[in-house]
Amino acid sequence: MQAPALAKVYGIENCDQVRRARAWLRDHAIEYSFHDYRKHGLEAELLERWLRHLPWDVLLNRRGLAWRKLSAQDKARIVDKASAMEAMLAEPLLIKRPVIEAGDRLLVGFSDVVLNSTFEASTS
Repeated sequence: MQAPALAKVYGIENCDQVRRARAWLRDHAIEYSFHDYRKHGLEAELLERWLRHLPWDVLLNRRGLAWRKLSAQDKARIVDKASAMEAMLAEPLLIKRPVIEAGDRLLVGFSDVVLNSTFEASTS
C-alpha cells in the first residue's frame, strides 16, 4: 500500500511556478499529488475551505492572463469573498498558483524558503 501524499499541489501543468514547486518537492523527496484545474476542475467546497484560511484577495491572481482577459465590468464586480469565489469557480485560472496543501498549512505561490520551513522535518 502506498503512503499518503504529504502535500497536494493545485494549479495547471504549464505554469512555471507550479513546475518549480513540483520540481522542488521531487528534489526533496516529498510525496505529493497534483490537481490540474484544466483537467479536474475546481469544487466549490475546496475553494470555500481555502477561503476559510486565506483572505479572498490573497488567493485572487490580479497579475495573470485570466485577470487581464476580464472586462472592466467583470473586474469591478469582484469586491468581496462571495464575488471573488464566484469568479474563481467560473475561471479557476484566476487563482494564484500553485496552491499547496501541506497538512494544516495552505501555501500560495512558490517560495523555496516557505517550502523549506514547511517541510524541514520531512527533508532532514
